[in-house]
Parts: sequence; C-alpha cells; structure tokens
Amino acid sequence: MVLIARAPVRISFGGGGTDLPAYYERYGGLVVSVTISHYVYTILTPGWPNGVQIISADYRALCQRPTCEDLIWDGDLRLPKAITYYFNLRDGLTIFLASQVPPGTGLGSSGSVAVSMIKALAFWCGLDLGAAEVAELACYIEIEKLGMPVGKQDQYAAAFGGLNCITFSRDGVAVESLRVSSGTREALEKGLMLFFTGTSRQSSTILRRQKQASQQGDRETVRRLEAIKELGLEIRTALERGDLESFGELLHRSWMEKRRLTEGITNPFLDQCYQAARESGAMGGKVTGAGGGGFLMLYCPEDQQEAVTEALTELGLQRRLFMLESEGVQVMQVVPWARPDVPHHIPLVMEGVRVGAG
Repeated sequence: MVLIARAPVRISFGGGGTDLPAYYERYGGLVVSVTISHYVYTILTPGWPNGVQIISADYRALCQRPTCEDLIWDGDLRLPKAITYYFNLRDGLTIFLASQVPPGTGLGSSGSVAVSMIKALAFWCGLDLGAAEVAELACYIEIEKLGMPVGKQDQYAAAFGGLNCITFSRDGVAVESLRVSSGTREALEKGLMLFFTGTSRQSSTILRRQKQASQQGDRETVRRLEAIKELGLEIRTALERGDLESFGELLHRSWMEKRRLTEGITNPFLDQCYQAARESGAMGGKVTGAGGGGFLMLYCPEDQQEAVTEALTELGLQRRLFMLESEGVQVMQVVPWARPDVPHHIPLVMEGVRVGAG
C-alpha cells in the first residue's frame, strides 16, 4: 500500500522558550500557539527487500540501510533515522519526506517531521496512536534519545492542531483549546502576516545557550522567561476576549523581552525589518522560533497590510500566505499496493511504558 500522513507547522504567539525542560521542570512553562495551513508530509511505500530507504526532498538527501544494521544518527537525516530505527521495521520500506516550508525557519518543522513520521509508521505497523501518544513519542526521540536542545511545544502543536494554550510541568503536558468566537478567529486569520527573511538558521546554538542559562539559574534569563510566560497568559486572555488590538500590543512586548534572552535571537537586519513593519502599520510581531532568521510574523490591521508588504518587499522579504489550521496530524490516504503482505504489529515502549499494543 501507499500511505500518506501530514502534520501542520505552527506559529507561537507567546511563551516560547518556557517549553524547554531546563526551565519548565523548575518553574512551569506555557505556550500559546496556532497551527497553519503548511504541512510536512510522510509518504510510505514498499521498498527494496529487507531494507529501509529514507528520501528527504528538503535536504535533497538519501539514506539506504539494511534493516538489520544499526543506523548512524548523524547528518541532516539523523531524526528520521532515529524514528525509523525505533520502530524496528522488518520489511522493506521507502520513506519520502517533504515540507511546504524550508527547514530551520522557526515554524517548528522538525517537530512536525517527527510527528508526521511517527503517525505514518505507527499506522503502517497497525497502530493508531492518539495525538498525545504521538507527541510524547516525538519528544522522547528528539530530546531523550537524540539529546536535541529543543522544547515540547512543536510536537504537541503539530499533533493536536488548532489554537491552543499548552502548559508544561514535571507532571506532564496539557493542551487546552482557546475559547474564541468564530468572528475573532476570522479576524485573527486576516490580521496575521508571514514574511520569509530569506535565511534559515540552526536553532540548536541559541537553545543550548538558553538551556544552560536556565539550568544554572541565571537570574536575568529566568526573569525574562517569567515575563514571557506572563505575557503568554495575557495573550491568551486577549484572544479569548476578542481584543485583537491588545493582542498586537502584547506580541510587541513579548518580542522585546525575547530578543534580549540570549545572543543570536536577532540581528541588525531583522531589527530593521521589524522596525519598518511597525512604522508601516504593523502592531506587533516576532521572528518565529528561536530567532536568528526564518520568518517574521506580524499582526497588522488589514488597511495597513499593503504598506507593510511594500516596505518589507523592498528589504527583500517575501510574503507567505496561509490560513489557520484546526486539525493536527492525520493519515490522509491509504492506497492499496500490488504487494499483498502487510507489516506486522509492534509494541512501542518508552522508558518501560507501553504506548501501543502489538
């Protein structure tokens, strides 16, 4: 058979950085985010016998390994390799990965890759994992197995989808859908703008600095993260009240705090772009993800958007149109294949806890 699964990417409005274990395990974290209509796709097809082939359109990379070999988890495909190895596949399989956004641009695409792959491979193996199971397994592989300095917001946003307040603590993760009217949702969608800065970045360096500062209890870092978390709560309240003017102002205040968290979050060119957007009518915004490049997200009244677009286009940015997405990861299509064999069921185990039944 041919199996297609997809997971959306996300933009976060507030609380970014408080989803890192180094912070939330001590102080508790909170992120307000929404998924958008750009996706990461995983396509599974029967492959060469007794082996696994991984093809990434984004990295233009290919990996071929017999299933009996222990995969080397390095390079651009280290995450897909680790996920494939975790499922202990015994039949030949080709895994094709493609994203509608460039990697390293702050929209959480790495978490969406993990979520999309896990949903697809679990389904291929006869398991229909729920959103929380998929998200937690993605976090386990990225954070625990690979030691990646990332938080948990991307995986949970991609798995659940929608406009959510996601809280993080030692006891676990909770996803709560925001109570917003259809009118507020429509106005929010119309007011949000995304501009690609033309550059990607490795967020790991920025996140490692932040992780180290949180672990060491750096007072200034902890203070700023507390302020970012409180602004996240205010952003949630503004959205649920339908007060989008306050929402835009809070985005600006949150960005002013975040840009001072650690070196590399912003640079003179990004500052110039943000200032030009504000001077042209944008109320607030941020550089997506950990910062340093990627997309500039803005909230702007509709009657000012043409001026903002013109100003940023002159600086070399490209606007990316999108809609809000209410659905999380899902298997989109299963097409019968000429081969009659069906992969066996497998149990999934994390730290001794069974996630799915064989």
